[in-house]
Amino acid sequence: MKGVMMLAGFLFLLFISADDVQSDQICSYQDVLNHLNLTRDNHLYFMTRPVKNYKHPTQVSLEVLLYAILDVVEKDQKFIPYVWTVTRWNNEYISWDPDQFCGIDNVSLPTEILWKPDLTIEEMTEKDKAPPSPYLTINSRGEVEVQNDQVLVSTCRMHIYNFPFDIQRCNLTFKSVIHTAKDIRLQPSDNSSEATEWSREVMRTQYEWLFMNMIVTANNATNLTDQDIVIYTITMRRRSLLYIVNFLLPVLFFLCLDLASFMISDNGGEKLSFKVTVLLAITVLQLILNEILPSSSNRVPLIAVYCIGIFTLMMLSLLETILVMYLMEKNSQDCEKDKDQSAIQESNKKSKSNYQSCYMEGHDRTQGGFIYSENPSEMLHLPKEDIPGKRVGDYYTLERLSEELRAMEKTITLLFKDKEEKPGYWFRVAKKVDKVFLIFYVMVIVAFLVVMFFEWKSAEEAPLMETSA
Repeated sequence: MKGVMMLAGFLFLLFISADDVQSDQICSYQDVLNHLNLTRDNHLYFMTRPVKNYKHPTQVSLEVLLYAILDVVEKDQKFIPYVWTVTRWNNEYISWDPDQFCGIDNVSLPTEILWKPDLTIEEMTEKDKAPPSPYLTINSRGEVEVQNDQVLVSTCRMHIYNFPFDIQRCNLTFKSVIHTAKDIRLQPSDNSSEATEWSREVMRTQYEWLFMNMIVTANNATNLTDQDIVIYTITMRRRSLLYIVNFLLPVLFFLCLDLASFMISDNGGEKLSFKVTVLLAITVLQLILNEILPSSSNRVPLIAVYCIGIFTLMMLSLLETILVMYLMEKNSQDCEKDKDQSAIQESNKKSKSNYQSCYMEGHDRTQGGFIYSENPSEMLHLPKEDIPGKRVGDYYTLERLSEELRAMEKTITLLFKDKEEKPGYWFRVAKKVDKVFLIFYVMVIVAFLVVMFFEWKSAEEAPLMETSA
């Protein structure tokens, strides 16, 4: 019994001494690399796909998080995000026992030493502007991990029909450059809800956009000669407040100014010049809009319909003003013409009256067969029998009858003229046209704005229903 107790004490002391020796052991990352034979002299040995049997594909997992939305260029159809990618795969030539190296279970080493999957993004149009990570990490189980921050300049087809209340979806499609499914099987390591939640947590800036979600789609190749594809679809909504304040409301204010111009008098040219100025202001805003929207859109954007509709309404208002001013000018010309005709008729009437008085005076001065004029040297010798008193009276009666007939003709003419064209007729027509057009104008404006509101509302709800589905 005593011997057994001594043996147990000896083993306990030996265990304690061994633990002290192990705790005093000095380990380094280089010891691990030397154990794995990962030195610069023979690192080319590890540049091939790290499988012991070439028929076994390398399982590569991919994780993508959205750090920031840097820019969205509608004119050039570009999407510039700042993303963080994590790529993981297994290297069958790497493994060690952490207990032999003081518990070291992962090591960082330069990326050029080991083979890496040749993943690329189909939509990328420019080289990554962020420098790649110079290191990768390996663990004792042979798992290799590479983390990279990337500023991607990618192409994205913009749907700007509902601008500025639009929702855009841009894809980032990851795949291998040369390896097929028999060499690399690519799979996402996170699902859509995880990618969305993690991206919201790390989001730094969103430019003028509001990040909604990220949908992860894995398209596995059914044929080994094809490639596995992982698609990250980023959905974002535009912050429209700035466009409402700087564009939509000013256009609406110009339309209100055009309505207010109906209170300006039509007599002068101020109303016409005011309407032309407001119409030119709308044209300037349309030129600004043309610089924003791409010309490759298949459908005319609603904001363009909004501007063109208001421009058309204001142009009709301008044409109506021109018509009213023309009618009022025509009324003025007719009034001037009536005044001139009245003056001519008065002058003719006075001339005839003078002629009649002169004739009667000459008749009174007829004596002894002579007619005396006011100038004594201008006497006409006429026989008495040629101008008997009765014939002279008949002539005077016929002259008065002729004057009465002319007066009746003038009265009848004025009656018919008053029936067809009363004084100020075109002025009243112009006022009636102006009033009717104003009522029609207001009704069309209200109907147009209501239709545009519901069109924008329906176009905005359609993408949301697709996203929720």
